[in-house]
Amino acid sequence: VIGSGIGGLCAAALLAKSGLSVTVLESHAHAGGAAHAWHRDGYTFESGPSLYSGLAARPTTNPCGQVLHAIDEDVECVNYNTWMCYLPEGDFLTEVGNDQFLDVLAKFVGADAVSEWTRLKKLMEPLATASAALPPAAVRSDIFGAYTLARFVPGLVKSAPYISKIMAPYSKFMDENEIRDPFIRNYMEMLCFLLSGAPASGTMAAEIGYMFDDWYKPNSTLEFPKGGSGAIIDALIRGVEKFGGEIKLGSHVEEILVEGEGANKRAVGVRTRSGKTYVATKAVISNATLWDTVPMLPPDAMPQSWLDEVRGTQMCQSFMHLHIGIDAKDLPKDLEIHHIYVEDWARGVTAEQNMVLVSIPSVLDPSMAPDGKHVIHAYTPGNEPMAIWDGLDRTSDEYARLKEERSQVLWRAVEKAIPDVRARAEITMVGTPLTQARFLRRKRGTYGGTGWISEDNDTLPITSASTPLKGLLVVGDSNFPGPGVPAVAAGAWSAANELISPAQTARLLDVVAPPGSVK
Repeated sequence: VIGSGIGGLCAAALLAKSGLSVTVLESHAHAGGAAHAWHRDGYTFESGPSLYSGLAARPTTNPCGQVLHAIDEDVECVNYNTWMCYLPEGDFLTEVGNDQFLDVLAKFVGADAVSEWTRLKKLMEPLATASAALPPAAVRSDIFGAYTLARFVPGLVKSAPYISKIMAPYSKFMDENEIRDPFIRNYMEMLCFLLSGAPASGTMAAEIGYMFDDWYKPNSTLEFPKGGSGAIIDALIRGVEKFGGEIKLGSHVEEILVEGEGANKRAVGVRTRSGKTYVATKAVISNATLWDTVPMLPPDAMPQSWLDEVRGTQMCQSFMHLHIGIDAKDLPKDLEIHHIYVEDWARGVTAEQNMVLVSIPSVLDPSMAPDGKHVIHAYTPGNEPMAIWDGLDRTSDEYARLKEERSQVLWRAVEKAIPDVRARAEITMVGTPLTQARFLRRKRGTYGGTGWISEDNDTLPITSASTPLKGLLVVGDSNFPGPGVPAVAAGAWSAANELISPAQTARLLDVVAPPGSVK
């Protein structure tokens, strides 16, 4: 497995659990890819996602939670149900799991928004059920898919009228159901972009169905893993290693080895920058982005049609990151962990420098910062243009000036929660697209792939992890359905099911969705 992102580690853990000999080769000194964590001066900093649900719950519809369940690894989580919003309409606290949001709408927006949100929640119920009716863990690309899907037939039959709807863009669902209130539309656009890196027109309705099932059923909560995203990575690594797999850090793969001619051509291993060769008798799985995988292949390894498809895959824009360690003296005890900041709805949620997420994980997990301190991560979620950073020298004055300029919106967002944060800062680190390209080995620092569906094209691509080259599979956020922890874990299930028998798939399903538990 090339790369130890969540997609690569989930695939590796499932395959090791199923008895395969697995080696994960990671270029960086830390495992985890875009979800890795690192430590400095007593602080734990996260590079990746910070909104989670369905990791610790059993059973769960979250494909990553299902992987953890399958490999019998737990991630200790703190449950909470609130986050703070700083939106053009005003600043307010909102909750998942109950109807408090209706009170917010009544105060800041109006009665029409209350009515429309109530109607939308009702409309989403069958969509949420349909989204959970077919777990990625059960899907196989061979004829034995019918065997692994059999236990889900009752739920699929019940949800049949909605299957086409969950595969279409969520914007189409809102249009068909006349969801027209400007705030509700903007709010759902925001949630779509946070989940998928795309607006509602490019977000599959199934992703929103999963989200509604997790967030808006009675008494729902969000989960924060103790230790942050690094705790998820640690659990997956434990799963790989306890079943005999290996994780090798600082092992930069330069080349995917291919042997044979014509129809017999096959990926047979990899060669690292140090010159070491690893032989793969079963398969090579690349968790690098598609754009970083292609240069590792011999020029004639893939048909031109596949290369054209890769070049035609739209890149998500990148991130700006602000990591801060602060003195927390005299800060409110009820400081929220998560804060969402939008400057102007009219510009759109995908507009650069317009939306920021702020996470203060030490609010829920004090171990992530020294006593009396807080650790903060603010980021623009996939809306930082890569073009303005292309070709810059990281040691240049121009780069330093651009970092300073482009990080100001992050500071403004954090200042909404902690007005004097700049004075409190003891450690400050700013990450750019070039930071992501350098440390995460991501071409141009991209957040992943997007653009597979749109309002003009809601025909889904083939979702198998296989490629035209025998023995080469691909996982990760440059593959459909794109960025996000559930999405990349779903791709890992696809990759694992390509390499294990139907009986082995069924045994994994017996853990995550045992007979009788599926309605």
